[in-house]
Amino acid sequence: MSTTLEAPVAEPLRRQGIRSLGGRQWLLVSLAVLVLLSLVRATTGATDLTSDGTIEAALSLSVPLLLAGLGGLFAERVGVVNIGLEGMMILGTWFGAYGGWQWGPWRGVLFGILGGALGGLLHAIVTVTFGVDHIISGVSINLLGAGLARYLSGVIFTGHSGGGATQSPPGKGAISTFDVPLLSGGWGSPDVLGSLEKHHWFLVSDVAGVLRGLTAGVSWLTLIAIALVPATYLFFWRTKLGLRMRSVGESPLAAESLGVPVYAMKYIGVIISGALAGLAGAFLVIVGANYYQEGQTGGRGFIGLAAMIFGNWRPGGLAAGAALFGYADGLQLRQKSAVHGLLLFVALLVALMAVRALVRRQRVQAAVCIVVAVAFALWFSLSSVVPPGIVGFTPHITTLLVLALASQRLRPPAADGVPYRKGGAG
Repeated sequence: MSTTLEAPVAEPLRRQGIRSLGGRQWLLVSLAVLVLLSLVRATTGATDLTSDGTIEAALSLSVPLLLAGLGGLFAERVGVVNIGLEGMMILGTWFGAYGGWQWGPWRGVLFGILGGALGGLLHAIVTVTFGVDHIISGVSINLLGAGLARYLSGVIFTGHSGGGATQSPPGKGAISTFDVPLLSGGWGSPDVLGSLEKHHWFLVSDVAGVLRGLTAGVSWLTLIAIALVPATYLFFWRTKLGLRMRSVGESPLAAESLGVPVYAMKYIGVIISGALAGLAGAFLVIVGANYYQEGQTGGRGFIGLAAMIFGNWRPGGLAAGAALFGYADGLQLRQKSAVHGLLLFVALLVALMAVRALVRRQRVQAAVCIVVAVAFALWFSLSSVVPPGIVGFTPHITTLLVLALASQRLRPPAADGVPYRKGGAG
């Protein structure tokens, strides 16, 4: 049966010539990015471009975006658009804070997952069972999540020490962190990477700084979130249930004709989507702040969707998008002047994209890339700082650039957002 089910999933990909990057290609791309960053760091003197502190901050800021993006991925792979991720994240922050306040951090994580899953269940009932427009339902859940969190805070948190209508009392304890032995000084071992980073050698120190930022002071919840990326890939591309869910997102009528319970698959996908968004919210509370505060999500649900589009609806690309957005924010927190160096980095990167497009005889894309590269190079040459507001808008600018330069290679699931009724036209 799995071979038969593969047809409605794989055929649209073959027809459009879509091919994902392999592990070796991702490694080469990562190395090229590191070389460019090292070159910019050596040219501008912005040491925080690849410092362990910047990478550690970027990792912490990327995880909520990654989890929210994975939530969007699960929903859209079964054909349901979920712009209600922000509201589900808000529910995750509130329930996570309540669980952490009452019973400790790990139960707070479980409560956050439950809160987001309840939002996902509501979205599934409204869109799958009653056929309400997905966008309308998502907007409603965003409004409902914010309003419900405010109401519950006023009822439950008000009157307790540190609590009120807009924030919760502090949680009980925190999730522990660890350093990787033999790399970042864990278990009393030498801090090899830290020593290499201090020399500021070209590329070697940059690689050491990046690796140390990824292996020092790592939260166990961060490790779980990172592990969800390969787990999601294996689930969707290596299991029967994942294949059934993908078939529903590509062609629900074909999947139904093969005996796949389409409604059940959609419910599973959207509930998991909400649970992952709730986990993202719980991360903000348990790891980031140790308490709930109104407005804590800060639009991260929408940025998670942007990361999903950036990654072409695949876990690996999504992770790269989340890392990019988190890196821009982390760099701004560490060294605002270093953000200016990113302009030169973008100019060089887009220039390489222009060369690649010219080699492939994609003249229109090459011309756009050249214009963008020249614009960023001039911006870098004629300025000394980057306004903070522009840095905060980086995820949206990046998404627009990706849509403009790679729109022909982006392909959402064929039935994403398409209304479906059992036995009827999709």
